[in-house]
Amino acid sequence: MAQTIPVVIGVVVISFLLTRALPGDPAVYFAGDAADAASIQQVREALGLDKSMPQQFLIYVGDLLRGDLGQSLSSGQPVLTDLTYRLPASLELTLVALGLSCLIAIPLGVLAATRPGTWVDHLCRVLVTAGVSLPTFFTGVVLIYFFYYLTGWAPAPLGRLDFIYIEPDRVTGFYLIDSLLAGDIETFLGALKQLILPSITLALFTMAPIARMTRSAMISALSSDYIRTVRAAGLSRTTILRTYAFRNALLPVITTLGMVFSFSLGANVLVERVFAWPGIGSYAVDALVASDYAAVQGFVLAMALLFVFVNLLIDLLYSVVDPRIGFADNE
Repeated sequence: MAQTIPVVIGVVVISFLLTRALPGDPAVYFAGDAADAASIQQVREALGLDKSMPQQFLIYVGDLLRGDLGQSLSSGQPVLTDLTYRLPASLELTLVALGLSCLIAIPLGVLAATRPGTWVDHLCRVLVTAGVSLPTFFTGVVLIYFFYYLTGWAPAPLGRLDFIYIEPDRVTGFYLIDSLLAGDIETFLGALKQLILPSITLALFTMAPIARMTRSAMISALSSDYIRTVRAAGLSRTTILRTYAFRNALLPVITTLGMVFSFSLGANVLVERVFAWPGIGSYAVDALVASDYAAVQGFVLAMALLFVFVNLLIDLLYSVVDPRIGFADNE
């Protein structure tokens, strides 16, 4: 946890410098095309952009220490308010998609490793190739065309809830959880229906690295000396796979899950655009287009803190999966 402090400081400095290096002038953007030089200067002074870079940075750091991420010029709301609304939407989509991909990719990778050269192994390779090759926006459009336009099985891709449902009382920001806490099964089913197509789209993309790593880790584990030893001891095939091979193969899979989660959370902007999902990815893109410094910096800082937390969680999971991994010398 102490190592996260310089990481966060570095993110704050780099995000501040990179936002100032963005092309375009936010004062010109928000003053309008018909604004004269005096109006643009007034907007620049109101935004604090007339001060020197060191002064702007000190003001930004002082606001951060008070818990103020600034005001978004695009939405007109505090950046913290925007993030607390949009981040749960992206997290809900990403976690559901990641859970769905794990339910398919991990068993498929294990089967492919235990049956090399069979149709299961070939299916795993096809899935990996398709997942890497097909762009998420293309997969999303195809799913919408078939399941919504042709068959009508899926609801309209218009965000987290259809207009006939009322947003549940905000507790966690996750519609599935909040609707269950409120005892509103109808809203829960409505939110679940809206999640199906975007989560499948994102899951098809995240399945590839998980299945590939599971297959590779299982093949490596099954060829190890300790597996030959337990086989010679007469243990059953199920016990060998579940207790010895799979548990030892979990470490690289957990590492892959962390990387896939971090990448998909920041890269699901195309899925959010296709399905009109009000997530943090589309929020960041809009902020970049408008040169909205506060929103971009808030997004980068939130992602950095989330990635640091995910990495810490992965380190803790290592010690749970493999007790030989510790964080202190117990000898």
